[in-house]
Amino acid sequence: MPDRGSRSIRQIVLSNIFTYFNGIFAILAGLLIAAGSFRSLTFVPVVLANMGLGIAQQIYAKKVLDKLALLDVSDFTAVRDGKDVRVPSAELVLGDLIRLESGQQVPADAIVADGCAGVNESLLTGEADEVQKVSGSELKSGSFLTSGRLLARLTHVGADSYAARLTLKAKESRDRPSEMVRDIEWIIRIAGILIIPVGGLLLYQGMKVNGQTFAKAVPSMVSAVIGMIPEGLYLLATVALAMSAARLAFSKVMLHDMHSTETLARVDVLCVDKTGTITSSDMKVTEMLLPAGCDPGREQDARNLLARYVSTAADSNITMKAIRDAVPDMPTLEGSRFTPFDSRRKYSEICMPDGTAFRLGAPEFLLTKEQLEQDRGILNSRAEEGRRVLALTERRAPEGNGSGEKKGAVSGGEGDPGLLWQPVLFIVLDNELRENAADTFRDFAAEGVKVMVISGDNPLTVSRVAQKAEIPDAGRYVDASALDTEEKLKEAVSRYTVFGRVKPEQKKALVDALKAKGLKVAMTGDGVNDILAMKAADCSIAMGSGSDAARQAAQVVLLDSDFSHMHQIVAEGRRDINNITRSATLFLYKNIFSLLLAAFSIMATFTYPLKPSQVSLISTFNIGLPAFLLALEANEQKQEGSFLRKTLLGAMPAALTSFFSIASMVMFAQMFHIPEADVSVASTYLLAVVGFLILLNSAKPWNRWRIAVIVICAFGFIISADRLSGLFEMRDISGRAAALSVVFALAQITVMRWLTQLFSWIESKFERK
Repeated sequence: MPDRGSRSIRQIVLSNIFTYFNGIFAILAGLLIAAGSFRSLTFVPVVLANMGLGIAQQIYAKKVLDKLALLDVSDFTAVRDGKDVRVPSAELVLGDLIRLESGQQVPADAIVADGCAGVNESLLTGEADEVQKVSGSELKSGSFLTSGRLLARLTHVGADSYAARLTLKAKESRDRPSEMVRDIEWIIRIAGILIIPVGGLLLYQGMKVNGQTFAKAVPSMVSAVIGMIPEGLYLLATVALAMSAARLAFSKVMLHDMHSTETLARVDVLCVDKTGTITSSDMKVTEMLLPAGCDPGREQDARNLLARYVSTAADSNITMKAIRDAVPDMPTLEGSRFTPFDSRRKYSEICMPDGTAFRLGAPEFLLTKEQLEQDRGILNSRAEEGRRVLALTERRAPEGNGSGEKKGAVSGGEGDPGLLWQPVLFIVLDNELRENAADTFRDFAAEGVKVMVISGDNPLTVSRVAQKAEIPDAGRYVDASALDTEEKLKEAVSRYTVFGRVKPEQKKALVDALKAKGLKVAMTGDGVNDILAMKAADCSIAMGSGSDAARQAAQVVLLDSDFSHMHQIVAEGRRDINNITRSATLFLYKNIFSLLLAAFSIMATFTYPLKPSQVSLISTFNIGLPAFLLALEANEQKQEGSFLRKTLLGAMPAALTSFFSIASMVMFAQMFHIPEADVSVASTYLLAVVGFLILLNSAKPWNRWRIAVIVICAFGFIISADRLSGLFEMRDISGRAAALSVVFALAQITVMRWLTQLFSWIESKFERK
């Protein structure tokens, strides 16, 4: 198949070098060299350092993820030289005969050579209906088996297969940008559009209106333009997400979508299946019981019938495997016709040539109300213990006079009027709770995430298991077979926590109902019956022990099936959101201020007061270094509201304060005839004061690490301004300029406090809405 994995090292390097803003930086550097303003090139090392850091960290993350991807490869059984051999999907070739069973995804286009199975093509067609495939039927790559077994011959492989032709569309669907990344891209697009006309107008104003030389006009224009470029914002987001993926990889968590950690961190409802999620995938038979009133001497015959049934049945799900482990090997039922288990019907069936038939499945779907009432004690007592009960039933055609009556039999059987069905044996199965499942659900409850259990099992059984796992409100359960309208489903998601007897299409409908209420929904699953709901959810998580199809459809795969990793994934997502939000506020402060001051400079026809080297000094110690150091810190606070609104409203107080302060000081300096060089230095100090004020605000609540970062950045700024004054053009200023700076700096503190309160009030109004 065409490689849909991580980018190559060459692609990483080229994508970090050849960017729109790097092109702008190259043009600006060329103009400065042409103008002979070499000291103004101090932004170049910063750009190169950002580029190198981004390349190094993304290559590191790629290597970690590539190693993990080797564990996420599906193997298939191929018939070669008359022998069954296990072959990785990438090594299958045209003409291979492969064996497929329930839960496996079809790896390449094929023709069924033998067998019968139910196949779901929803990942390709969007249609949820199961399609029966028999000998001669066509199989499309990307579809998956929901029941039965097949022997198939591959007809189209690699780029010629059906799934490969849909790769680009599928990849775009799964790799949709998250809210945060989408907002960052919008900010960058706006900045990219504005810098060209603003830069051109500043250069025109400097040379044509103010009569400056090319050598003097270029540095002023460059200062404004580089101040408007959020050069490190997208890089910071990309690197943060890549490093989160690498850290999760060490815990055997595979991200098919890099943005899924952010989505999961914002989730309101986590929908989980019982088997394979709350409980382990290891299932065992604990009891086999005869129906009420049945002769105890028939128990061995009933067990032998069960053994022959599972020997004949082609289903290979964990339930059938558990039953096969619990019974002796017996001959198959010769001449029989097997209908695989169907998650909608809730049973499988074997029909004999003489009209006798057997079914194995959920008692509620196989027995009449009278039969259920007779065995209510058996069924309810096991359900109360959180155990699952299956029924083996037998149907024999009416004998003798055709009256349709047979002593001891109960008429019934869906779709079989006039035929007789009897319960033969009840099989009780049990799954152990996953280790740390209760701790994980407690963590989600503490973080305000509602957990809902959606299962195909008996609702009482599911409820008791959920209570053992300490899921809040697990006692509120409902039988989903009674939710037969859209209105009932919508009402149920507001009232209940546990849903039992849920059909696959109902799982999707429940997820859609939650999303319709404006909630962000995550769905976990391990089987093919979970896939439709996983696709509908905002974020999908699959267990490594689950079916191939579920793993391929999911955005996140827990390769070791350890559900406790969920807390780590959420923590990583919140770390990314919180740290990138804080860093974006710092970047936008400089960008908005630079745009406002540039526009005012054009309208008021005065020279942009800052030098490129001074902007680089501010960018390093007020933005770049603190953003990088603070991004190293864990931060699990849940973020509410829009990323774009939060960052814009967070940056506006500082941007407006600096703009009004420096614009006013420039006007006063002209009145008092203060030299432009002094104004540039004074403006740099004023910009730094507000920069550290917003850094103090965004770092709240303070702790030792955050205080240390602020102190390091403050000392770095002071030492660089003093010891590298020639490089950053931070010369000594006159007494009048110093006095003016102090006055405006004190005023900035007050104005900043007032504006912060104002914009905090505005943000609170938005949040209430």
